[in-house]
Amino acid sequence: MRKLILFVFLGTVSSQFGYSQNRLSLSDALAIALKNSYNIQLAKNNVEIATINNYVGVAGGLPTVNATVNDVENITTINQKFPDPSRDVTRSGVSSNNMNANITAGILLFNGFRVKAAQQRLNELQKMNQDMLNAQIQSTMASVITSYYDVVRQQNLLSTINKSIEVSQQRIDIINSRKEVGLANNADLYQAQIDLNALVQSKQAQQLIIDQGKTNLLSLIFVSPDSSVVINDTIVVDEKINFSQLKTLALKNPQVSVAEQQIKINELIERETAALRVPTLRATTGINFSNTKSGAGFILENRSYGPFLGVNLAIPIYNGLINKKQQQVAEINTRNAKVQRDQFLLDIETGAVRTYQAYANTLAQLKTAQQNQVLSKQLLDLVMQRFQLGQATIVDVKLAQQSFENESYRLVNLAFTAKVAEVELKRLANIIEP
Repeated sequence: MRKLILFVFLGTVSSQFGYSQNRLSLSDALAIALKNSYNIQLAKNNVEIATINNYVGVAGGLPTVNATVNDVENITTINQKFPDPSRDVTRSGVSSNNMNANITAGILLFNGFRVKAAQQRLNELQKMNQDMLNAQIQSTMASVITSYYDVVRQQNLLSTINKSIEVSQQRIDIINSRKEVGLANNADLYQAQIDLNALVQSKQAQQLIIDQGKTNLLSLIFVSPDSSVVINDTIVVDEKINFSQLKTLALKNPQVSVAEQQIKINELIERETAALRVPTLRATTGINFSNTKSGAGFILENRSYGPFLGVNLAIPIYNGLINKKQQQVAEINTRNAKVQRDQFLLDIETGAVRTYQAYANTLAQLKTAQQNQVLSKQLLDLVMQRFQLGQATIVDVKLAQQSFENESYRLVNLAFTAKVAEVELKRLANIIEP
C-alpha cells in the first residue's frame, strides 16, 4: 500500500528532564498501553466474569444436592394420665432430643424452557463482553496514536521556529556588519533583535506544549508522567483508504456487534420472564433420617430412616400480575435496544462519512501545502541572499520569514489533521494494528 510520507522539517528536538532519556517509538507506546491500560484490564476482567458465568449450572440446568442436619435438645415437664392411675406420669425437667438429617437431590424437569433461554443469554453476554474488549483496545490504540502524533506535530512546529530563529540571527549578523561600515542604523538592529526575542519566547512556549503533550501521552500509556522520553518520528498518512470497503467494515465493528447482542439478550430475557408464567416441574430424591429420644412419656425412642422420591408441580395462578408486567417491560426493553442499535448505526455511518470527507479534503490540501512550503523556503533563502547583497530590505526579509512560518505551520497541521482522520476511520473499521 502506497503511503504519503510527510517530512516537515523534523529535527532533533529534546528536553532535559533528568539524567537519562529513553526513545519512545509508536509501536513501543502501543505495546505499553495495551499491557498497562486500566480500561483494558477492566474489560478483560468482565470477559473473564462472563466466561465463568457462561455455565449450564448458573442457568439452573444441573441438579442440586443439599444436606441438612437438625439436632434439638429440649427440657420439658410431662404430665400424662391413663385409665389406670398407676400408670400416670408427672415429671419435671425431662430431657428429650430430636435429630433429623437428610440428603436431598433435585432436578428441574420443565419450566417453560427458561434454562435454555438463560444459557443462550449467558453465551451472548460472553460474546458481548469480548466485543467490548475489542472495542476498548481499538479506542485505546486510537487515543495513543493521536496523542503520539500530536507530540510529533508540536516538535515539527518547534523545528520551524528554530529555523526562523536561525534566519533572524543571520539578519542581525548582516545588520551588524553593515552598521560597522555605516550602511545600517540602530533602528534596523533594534527591530531585528525584537523579532528574534519574540521567536525565542515562541520557542519557550512551544517547548512547554511539547512537554505537556509528552506528559499526556505518558498518562495514556500508564507510565509515570515525570518519565523522560524522546520522540523522533514523522507523520505518515495512508492515502489509499477505500471508503466503500471501510464503510462495510465500520458497520460490523465491535460496538455494532455489542448493540446487536444487546437485542438478543433482551429477547432472551423476554423468554425467561415469560417462562415464569408456565408451570414448573421438579423431581426430588434423597434419604431421610429421624431419631427422637425422651426421658419419659409415651415414647422413649423413635427412629426412622430411608429413601424417598417425589415430583413437585408448581402452577402459578395469581401473584398480582407481576410476571405479566415484567414480561411487558422486557418487551419494551427489546424495542429500546433496537432503536438504540438503529441510532448507533446511523451515528457510525454519519461519522464515517464526515471523517472521510475531512480526510479526502485534507489530502487534497496537502499537495498544495507541500508545494507552498517548498516555495516559501526557497523564497526565504533568496531574500536572505538579496538582503546580504543589499538588494532587499529588512521588511522583505520579515515578510518572507512570516510566509515560511505560516506555510510550514499549515503543512504540519494539515498532516496531523489527515492522520487523525485516518486513525478515526481505521478505528471505526476496527483495523488499527499495534
